[in-house]
Amino acid sequence: MNRYHHEPLPLAGAFLLRWDRYVDERGYFAELFRTEVAERLGLPTFVQDNLSFSRRGVLRGLHFQRAPYVQAKLVTVLQGRIQDVLVDLRPSSATYRQSYSVLLTSEGPHCTWVYVPPGFAHGFYVLSDEALVLYRCSAYYAPQVDGGVRWDDPDLRIPWEVPPGTEPILSPKDAALPRLKEQPEPFPDL
Repeated sequence: MNRYHHEPLPLAGAFLLRWDRYVDERGYFAELFRTEVAERLGLPTFVQDNLSFSRRGVLRGLHFQRAPYVQAKLVTVLQGRIQDVLVDLRPSSATYRQSYSVLLTSEGPHCTWVYVPPGFAHGFYVLSDEALVLYRCSAYYAPQVDGGVRWDDPDLRIPWEVPPGTEPILSPKDAALPRLKEQPEPFPDL
């Protein structure tokens, strides 16, 4: 029985990990994580799980942590729908400064995770009335190296699904994030 499916994304090192859901009249059951699968895929050890609850129109990001606490993330939606966005900020990468977005939803035949490699900025926009987002991190939160990029940085040209004529709901911290060209290279050694 194949419990999971691995699907590479266009950004170097990023991928989707889909776990089968077993549905019956009671609802569904799904495995969310297996260490043996993580090892087979070469994932780092995850040390911290975070859960966010957000309402429609909330945009969180684009976030990252600099060295020495660079984070990889494994992100899924437990309830609702989001547009999940990854931006490759590794200067040595073939997909440097490229972005990619994927719809993550709690509906359908799979529980889908997106793997965000170290050296990426990450964020999401809530498309449903409410969303519960779970993400596993490979390094503990370290506020002294916390950073980010403005969600609407024109140099990144991210096609957010924000309806025309509306503004996303941002935290004061996210609203004040700088553009990429207004800050030092976040990951000069990656």
